Amino acid sequence: MKYKLDDRPPMLASLLYGLQWWIVSLPCIIIMGTVIGKMHFTEVADQTLYMQKLFAVTGFTTIIQVLWGHRLPLVIGPASILLIGITASLSAGVSVIYTSIIVGGLFIALLAFSGLLSKVRSVFTERVVTTILILIPFTVMPTIVGLVFDNENHTLFNFFYAFALIILLLLCNKWLKGVWKSTTVLWGIIIGSLAYFCIFQFPDIGSIDHSKESVLNSIFMSSFSFDAGTILAFIFCFFALIVNELGSIESVGQMLKAEGMERRIKYGVGISGLSSMLSGSMGVIGSVDYSMSTGVISSTGCASRYTLVPAGIGLMLCALLPQAVNMLNHIPSIVMGALFIYLMAGQLSSGFVMMMNEKAVMGYNDGIVIGLSIMIAILVSIAPESAIAQIPDLVRPILGNSFVMGVITVMLLEHVIFRKKKV
Repeated sequence: MKYKLDDRPPMLASLLYGLQWWIVSLPCIIIMGTVIGKMHFTEVADQTLYMQKLFAVTGFTTIIQVLWGHRLPLVIGPASILLIGITASLSAGVSVIYTSIIVGGLFIALLAFSGLLSKVRSVFTERVVTTILILIPFTVMPTIVGLVFDNENHTLFNFFYAFALIILLLLCNKWLKGVWKSTTVLWGIIIGSLAYFCIFQFPDIGSIDHSKESVLNSIFMSSFSFDAGTILAFIFCFFALIVNELGSIESVGQMLKAEGMERRIKYGVGISGLSSMLSGSMGVIGSVDYSMSTGVISSTGCASRYTLVPAGIGLMLCALLPQAVNMLNHIPSIVMGALFIYLMAGQLSSGFVMMMNEKAVMGYNDGIVIGLSIMIAILVSIAPESAIAQIPDLVRPILGNSFVMGVITVMLLEHVIFRKKKV
């Protein structure tokens, strides 16, 4: 390594490394922010403001984490697991969704700072973690389908265009080296969008005119609504967020042989919870650390956590450029859908790799624990809306959420039905 974990590179080197981290951080923020913003709002100004706030809170969280949280060089971005919760709870309304994210963030912050996290971690056996990693791609598929086939007049074209873009991303991931490989998704956004606009037409990007007063009034949520069912559903999603957070922190910590890992995990997960509380109060999705950070560190030879500070500042500066952010809202849905498939395939691959490395499946019952949980989740995800509507309002956010039902099933199978006796 040119620079170790706590080294402070010269100013120019820090800025250059920070630029690389900033580029790597952009794609997931753009994809998640654009997709969720369009779910909530029809007005371009509202969608743009959502993206601005997401850039701001992600940049702020990055700085806090690398300086006082886990203090590791980790890319931070929107949590895809919370997208599942948001999608399943759209009918409940924006205030209910983001109030639930605040409560979920408080929940994991209390777990971390109280010391209870170590006890909760025993629940996450290798089969439970593997199932959670595999569940996320399957349960986000309805959202992906909606993006890929957004234009019903070009259904066949959309399918082949998405397939071609995914193949291109895979080839780029195979051929590109170093930091270029870490920017594959960003190149997918650029090339995919330009090619699409050349086939059809370039969009008319209007100007965004936020008055100072309206922006200040819109930074934080104006109202909060508590719904027990939705909050409980998001608690399950935050359990999965803990799994992702722990995996990312431990992978980078082991790679760098960082000392004081228990302290890093405690503050990393705790600040992630506080960050989700901040995100929820601002009406945007919460964030999580990404495990792709190990690839960036290996390719650059720089493990200094301080180089992420310029990246965090750069993300916060993006929030001050509404016109530039507005351009991102015009990325074609088909491109977003294809990129989601590529990213979720990587998530699925991580689940399979863990299942193999940790020997999560050693017999028939082990396979049933994982397989049946996924089957139940898929069943709920493709259930007719008329069937979901018949579920009582109080428990609909739980029974109608495919991911939550998958997690409940794996917990029941692993810790009750096929519980293994301690030797």
